[in-house]
Amino acid sequence: MIQRLKDFILSKHFLKHFGLVILFYLVLVFVVSLYLDFSTNHGEKIEVPNFVGLNGETAKQKIEELGLQYQIVDSIYDPNSPEGTVVEQLVEPTSVSQVYVKSGRIIGLRLTKRSQLIEMPGLINKQIQFAESILEQRGLRFRIQYRPTSEANGSVLDQLYKGKRVKEGDRIPMGAVITLIVGQNDLGEPIPLMNFVGMSMDEARYVMDTMGVTSYTFVCPECSTREDSLAAKIFSQTPEFIEGTTAYKSTQFTFSMKLGFDSEIDFP
Repeated sequence: MIQRLKDFILSKHFLKHFGLVILFYLVLVFVVSLYLDFSTNHGEKIEVPNFVGLNGETAKQKIEELGLQYQIVDSIYDPNSPEGTVVEQLVEPTSVSQVYVKSGRIIGLRLTKRSQLIEMPGLINKQIQFAESILEQRGLRFRIQYRPTSEANGSVLDQLYKGKRVKEGDRIPMGAVITLIVGQNDLGEPIPLMNFVGMSMDEARYVMDTMGVTSYTFVCPECSTREDSLAAKIFSQTPEFIEGTTAYKSTQFTFSMKLGFDSEIDFP
């Protein structure tokens, strides 16, 4: 039995097929090795530059020139940096990490943005004075449009941003202008619409009191003290002044003010 097995192993038939198996195995190992070298870019070393501080578009161009890919993973609010500046890269520079990458590697970028997003408050059915106070606390600006109504006099009927309804909780840029649609059913006596541009707060108050108007608001985002508010001048008003037009005494007037504004105007 042992002799027959020995004779079979030493036979040309067995040795031929055994050699073919060994050859097939060696060829397979060689092919797999070549494939792995090709698919993994074996031996390729790309140095990752430092992109922090570059404009986002410049960083993207440099990344693509290196045969790499980029992905914007986040935007960070930073009012002190130009918008779109790279503040962080998720694959550290090779000079810091001593790590090289292969082509096709994704480089994550975090960029700056100048607009801070805040949540829109819910102002529907709130009285206009309360709504104005809430918007000012959130760093939002506003203008008022009145809509005739048999109910909800002086209450907010709708809130709009860029002409579209904005819901409570929607995220909008700080400083955005919100249009408040306010119900009005007691118009009162019509009065001439005056031009308040160039007036101070005290001057405008005197005129409004003289005409019997009690609903008015002064907005001065850059005023941080009472002295600033008293020194600021009106540069725009709502309703807008159009010569020869009138407004009702119940109209809500909004005056936007700024420091250093100078305009010649006749003051009664």
